[in-house]
Amino acid sequence: MEENRCGKFPTVAVFFLLGFICSFGFHLATAKTVLESEQNVLSTYIVHVRKRAGELVPIVPAPDDTEFGPDDRMVHSYKNSITGFAAKMTADEAKELLKLDAVVSETREDFLVAHDSLTFLLELEPWGGGVIIGVLDTGITPGHPSFNDEGMSSPPAKWKGKCTFNATSCNNKLIGARNFVTSTLPPTDEDGHGTHTSSTAAGTFVKNANVLGQALGTAIGVAPHAHLAMYQVCSDVGCPESSILAAMDSAIQDGVNVLSLSLGGSSTPSHADSIAVGAFSAIRKGIFVSCSAGNSGPINTSLSNEAPWILTVGASTIDRTVKATCKLGNGAEYNGESLFQPKDFGSAYPLVYAGANGNQTSALCAEGSLQNLDVKGKVVLCERCGGIARIAKGQEVKDAGGAAMILMNDELNGYSTDATNPTATILFKGTIIRNSDAPAVTSFSSRGPSFESPGILKPDIIGPGVSILAAWPFSLDNSSTTKVTFNIISGTSMSCPHLSGIAALLKSSHLDWSPAAIKSANMTTAYQINLGSKPIVDETLLPADIFATGTGHVNPPKADDPGLIYDIKPDDYILYLCGLGYNDSEIETITQEKAQLNYPSFSMILGSSAQNYSRTVTNVGPTDSSYTYKVDAPEGVDVTVYPSEIKFSVAVQMATYTVGFRRSSGGSVTKPFAQGSLTWVSSDHSVRSPIAVVFK
Repeated sequence: MEENRCGKFPTVAVFFLLGFICSFGFHLATAKTVLESEQNVLSTYIVHVRKRAGELVPIVPAPDDTEFGPDDRMVHSYKNSITGFAAKMTADEAKELLKLDAVVSETREDFLVAHDSLTFLLELEPWGGGVIIGVLDTGITPGHPSFNDEGMSSPPAKWKGKCTFNATSCNNKLIGARNFVTSTLPPTDEDGHGTHTSSTAAGTFVKNANVLGQALGTAIGVAPHAHLAMYQVCSDVGCPESSILAAMDSAIQDGVNVLSLSLGGSSTPSHADSIAVGAFSAIRKGIFVSCSAGNSGPINTSLSNEAPWILTVGASTIDRTVKATCKLGNGAEYNGESLFQPKDFGSAYPLVYAGANGNQTSALCAEGSLQNLDVKGKVVLCERCGGIARIAKGQEVKDAGGAAMILMNDELNGYSTDATNPTATILFKGTIIRNSDAPAVTSFSSRGPSFESPGILKPDIIGPGVSILAAWPFSLDNSSTTKVTFNIISGTSMSCPHLSGIAALLKSSHLDWSPAAIKSANMTTAYQINLGSKPIVDETLLPADIFATGTGHVNPPKADDPGLIYDIKPDDYILYLCGLGYNDSEIETITQEKAQLNYPSFSMILGSSAQNYSRTVTNVGPTDSSYTYKVDAPEGVDVTVYPSEIKFSVAVQMATYTVGFRRSSGGSVTKPFAQGSLTWVSSDHSVRSPIAVVFK
């Protein structure tokens, strides 16, 4: 599945109410009476229902996991991710169902899409042992060496999941595998995306991993001793919401510790976002949820998966490139990347621009667009994007007889490159390590601020997501002689499982940490400097702003010992959600308190009135310690902090502080937003919270 990196991410609308506020009380016989009304068009609707007083389990039975057929009206029954069910109905039937008092809400499901090694990350002992990562994706390839269970412990006793592959396919590494798109087939990965993300999160050690001879080395997932459970929710037509909720429902019941979702839709309110609804139920059970931010960058306000209880992950480059240089006849050289690195490529080929005839379709090298053009034996310059996969462009050049393809970025994508696989460029320089400009925010990584929740800084963090080498179902050179098959692909789909793996490492190291604590540890220890000791840049090669990086680039060793954490109880989110429907003064009038979250960052829309925020930190560092604050105030903003020092004398002690923000009295603001940070510093730790201010 080709990752979309052109700022044209498919718009997908989803409509759900929060599952945690409703519960089953809808009798199956009543549902059957409504559903038996025959109409012309059947669609899958997701229905949220209430419980009857005192009932702890749903009345509506779940369809059998392996036997419900394509003609049955009941699709899924939910009791963990939400309380409700998915069923096939006509629009008229759905309207009738909504009249029942037991029904809270319903909506016709939509389809989400997937957000389609060497990294900067260092593993933490015990490498995720005993932790279960549940991956929702396109399936998995059992038998791949990355899922070998040599040295793995047995699954934890709490594991209740199942494997629907044959008896020899699952093991102590791949402990669970189910297909929630269709019950008639095993969750075999025909696409590659799910195999890639799974091995990134928790693949075991595989020597001599490479793609077409490049990036040769030992492949290893972030948490190589963690267990994996695959929940297939995507097919070649997308990822239906009913399947996503069913998978999350099962994963919560099965006992996973981490959920990893490299998929999503457009910006959507949390109550209408199927992933957000299921994720809230998950974090209430202590399950950490990591999601991709989306591939709609570099456009601002282009995020997916914005809910504050989700870790929203943007994508950065790594310090490895598979370098290919275009050398023109006048001696000018332009650097890019290519996985295919032939040793016998000639020199001095004619260079042609595919769009020289004025046809934009030809310029994009769309299928069939070059057949009547004279490109045989020539290097063809094609434009990036246009909704056409990069590999498809290369195939068109090859089919038309071209000698090589040069893929040119549009202005929006700036200097961001990632390895392509179609044919060739001119000068091939192989695998290059230690690029001092890395990590950099790549152009496709979706940006904040959050449209639905501007009071929360999103994305939360960035991680490796460009040209990531990981397991793949089949060989790219059509070789059938080896099972050691890998691919290099890019997307926030790739950065998400990096953070999922890190969450597994931290969970195994700190068994008592909540999902919010793990999230806080990653965010407050993230770094903002690249390998060249300069600020992290974006696709323009200029310093990336706070809505591109979030808190910064993940730093696992520091996250293992953050000093302080910002913890959040699941019920704390409810008041915040109320604040999304009412303004602060209305909420404060009703509840006598402001709608705030104990979030490890600050994000606000600042007008003429001052704003005050309170935060509570928990000491997870030395028993006796003290912290003083350091403020890097956003331009045009005065920041006050009280108290000036916080002290701890016992373990897991909490302290509360208050921060005030006010427009500076002198000078005018010339920019639409400003950024800064508040850092609590002790002799051993530096705990940083970024500040994002949008001026009103």
